[in-house]
Amino acid sequence: MLAAYELNMVAKGEYAFFNVEIFTGTSSNFKPWHNASDTPERNQQAKKAYEAVLMVTARSPSSHRYRNFSSQVKKIAREEFEYSAYEDETVNPYVAGFFEGLLVYAAALNTTLQQNGSITDGRHIISNMWNRTFGADVVPPWFTSNISIDEHGDRKADYTLLDMNSLTGIFEPVATYYGESGSLEFTGNITWPGGSPPRDRPKCGFDNSLCPETTGPWSIVAGLLALLVVVMAVGSVFIYRHYKLEADLASMTWRVSWEDVEITDLTKRGKCGSKISVGKISITTCASVDSLVENRQVFIRTGKYKGVTVAIKKLNKDRVELDRPMLIQLKRMKDLQYEHLARFIGVCVDPKPYCAFFTEYCPKGSLQDILENEDVQLDSMFKMSLMHDIVKGMAFLHSSELRTHGNLKSSNCVVDSRFVLKLTDFGLHSLRESESQSPDYHVFWKSKLWTAPEILRNPNPPAEGTQKADVYSFAVIVHEIIYRMGAFYVKDESLSAQQIVENVKNGGVTPFRPSTEDEVAEEEVMQMMKKCWAEECMERPDFQQLKTIIRRLNKDNESGNILDNLLSRMEQYANNLEALVQERTADYLEEKRRCEELLYQLLPKSVASALIQGQSKIAETFDCVTIYFSDIVGFTALSAQSTPMQVVHLLNDLYTRFDAIIENFDVYKVETIGDAYMVVSGLPVRNGTAHTREIARMSLALLREVETFTIPHRPEDKLKLRIGMHTGPCVAGVVGLKMPRYCLFGDTVNTASRMESNGQPLKIHVSPFTQKLLAEHYPSFVLELRGEVDMKGKGRMNTYWLLGENDSGA
Repeated sequence: MLAAYELNMVAKGEYAFFNVEIFTGTSSNFKPWHNASDTPERNQQAKKAYEAVLMVTARSPSSHRYRNFSSQVKKIAREEFEYSAYEDETVNPYVAGFFEGLLVYAAALNTTLQQNGSITDGRHIISNMWNRTFGADVVPPWFTSNISIDEHGDRKADYTLLDMNSLTGIFEPVATYYGESGSLEFTGNITWPGGSPPRDRPKCGFDNSLCPETTGPWSIVAGLLALLVVVMAVGSVFIYRHYKLEADLASMTWRVSWEDVEITDLTKRGKCGSKISVGKISITTCASVDSLVENRQVFIRTGKYKGVTVAIKKLNKDRVELDRPMLIQLKRMKDLQYEHLARFIGVCVDPKPYCAFFTEYCPKGSLQDILENEDVQLDSMFKMSLMHDIVKGMAFLHSSELRTHGNLKSSNCVVDSRFVLKLTDFGLHSLRESESQSPDYHVFWKSKLWTAPEILRNPNPPAEGTQKADVYSFAVIVHEIIYRMGAFYVKDESLSAQQIVENVKNGGVTPFRPSTEDEVAEEEVMQMMKKCWAEECMERPDFQQLKTIIRRLNKDNESGNILDNLLSRMEQYANNLEALVQERTADYLEEKRRCEELLYQLLPKSVASALIQGQSKIAETFDCVTIYFSDIVGFTALSAQSTPMQVVHLLNDLYTRFDAIIENFDVYKVETIGDAYMVVSGLPVRNGTAHTREIARMSLALLREVETFTIPHRPEDKLKLRIGMHTGPCVAGVVGLKMPRYCLFGDTVNTASRMESNGQPLKIHVSPFTQKLLAEHYPSFVLELRGEVDMKGKGRMNTYWLLGENDSGA
């Protein structure tokens, strides 16, 4: 209606709008135009627009006897179900409709039985309902005069027409349609938007064809409607993409569990040192012989994940916050696939020290290792091939959603077994922030040798860098490839890495750059390199231009001979086929792992493991366990005054906190039903008498948590938790094959439930059996005698309140 108001379709009275609103409440408070979250000006516009609206709704009975019926419904809802939402409005007629339906069914059933029909013959009963009118002998007159059902089984219903009172803004009845008689009775005057009913057709026609000499607003409207169709079509595409994105984010295919990783630390022709065992994970430290340069050792940490060797890079973080922007970044990284980018396997987000990146492992090491290894001979063709691989990888990266690399250097260019160079350490810059803060003074300044001068001068440089800064870093790598004298080689060997970086940062008429006096490459290559490290960033070419330059310089080497091309294509096909098989296998293993994790959340791990192995896990008897029950006092009334979504958010927020707390105790969460929360200790793994101590401490912790908990949609109210606990024997076992549940049976369960229901808000009600064990084995707990309480089905019982625990508790 606001859209119609803005299109000037309301003010002229050319249109009237009909809205079918079955559930309207009462006319005394029905203001559909009012939105509490909108501004007063916006609501006034909506009110003006709704002057052109007529509302069709189901007729509500208005007799005195129906109002009495409505009052009785309210009383029952309030007294028996603590539901007070009906207090300020009329009971919806559909409540009466259920009662009518029961009476009609009873009448049809009686007719069927009189015809010697069967009570289980649904078709016969239905046939006695259709094409029939039920009068006062069946339906009380205070509902409606008659109930008529046609030959198709549809009821001939009564409807009310509502029109808005422009002064009060309330929709009021102006006419009633009676379905049985097909008659229309007016009870008020309809206020049409233009003073009279609008024409069946606008004066100039809907398409303005009746007024060809003018170009009225309908041409605009038609254009807008056409545009609306296009927008809706485009919108549907965006909606599909939105939901697909949400599904991809929720699947978290990038997530790696540390338990699935076998640490191996492979080497390139290296010798392995000692083996270190951490739980089930064995770590072998190996030094790469290819990386022994100037008596330095470079260690590569690798592991096996789903049968594939992966490179592991630890994160210097205590934990990873998985907010929405981070999930989107991780999805983009996982989706990024290109032959010159090291494939992103995933991230382990377990707490420190397990936070780590997992990427494709390239056995030949980094480009820096190869360039600094004098045993590796590189001819001009090989050097051009390495440059070409970098340019192709960077061109793809710059055209992707990541847009930049931000950390391009020779140590972040790795070479696989086929001597194909691949880029790594790009993206997810928020996780890599701590990497640049190296405690090693020399390492920190050396890492800046590839950094562009404009980034060095920026007091708050972007973590993701810029595309032009990536081109500068590429130029430094090109110099490194050509001269093989290390990063940013200058003839003055006395300059430290910090001094070199400061000289680059200072700039000047002649910017400080690596030495190029001895030209050891083709002139075109040298010119390309110098353009890429130009002081003015806009003078540097982009990687699409560099692809053209490199292709032209490397065209003789790219052609090769027929046999080389054939072998290269066959090898690429084999690798693609192998990658496809590995991907399918990895997907299967990932799904298997996720299914097992879900089963471990539904059942105790020992029980679930036995079921996975095909073992029949029968019920088991436990001599002594302690059971905890709790629920929220006044939850029914709170639910009645809240929307279903608010109730779901409340329980999810509360019990997510509870679940986090009980992780610190030797307990097993049995289930939650609505606001009820059930926990047990002493099964499925027996723990002696410690189950009483664990449940007692857990109860105190949960009580402290609920005292500080704020209801999101009712911050002024406080939740009142009622807790009960009892100790005794029970039987536990898995029930069902589909949606199996681990259930507890026995009188101990019933007694624990009685302890909770007979407790008081914000108190822990303890049975005498639990109190006895606590007093004998854990005297640090403070208990107070409550006295005798009459338990349903148990008689009178002396019970206690658990008040707390002294600091001396062990």
